[in-house]
Amino acid sequence: MFNESYPELNKNSIENALRFAKITMESAERLVKLQLEAAKQAVEENAKNAKSLSEVKDMQEVMALRARLAESGVEKALNFSRSVYEVASHAQAELNKLFEESLSAYTKDLVNVIEKSTKSAPAGSELAVAALKSTVAATQAAVDSMTKAARQVSELADSGIKAAQSATSSMAKGSSKKGR
Repeated sequence: MFNESYPELNKNSIENALRFAKITMESAERLVKLQLEAAKQAVEENAKNAKSLSEVKDMQEVMALRARLAESGVEKALNFSRSVYEVASHAQAELNKLFEESLSAYTKDLVNVIEKSTKSAPAGSELAVAALKSTVAATQAAVDSMTKAARQVSELADSGIKAAQSATSSMAKGSSKKGR
């Protein structure tokens, strides 16, 4: 019964571990790529800014350049943080999906093991088997509820972060226009 199912459970665990490693490595790769691109853009931007600064003739131009650079810097920082957040959000969604699929498969396998075990269970153990099945069903329902609640919290946090980014971007644009 259980011994027949154990290799399948073990195989699923290995597959899930490999999927987890793949998701995390792909996310790390995307983050490194973002950082390298941001560093490359920063070097190019700094060279351009140094040239612009060397061409300034009076204090009014210095103030205008400062305002443009400040706005540009805030926008670039916001874009970078938005990109990092998108990578992290995507990784979280993939890991949540993996967790949900794994838990569902594990529960299904556990129910199958219980079903197979009940066929060879001694007479009079029906009550214990029913209690075990009820416990598994209640646990699955609780996990489903927690998963749904976690998803809602994640969506709420996501909308809050997007609103904060939008507000920060608007404030940065507004304050740089005042500085001009």
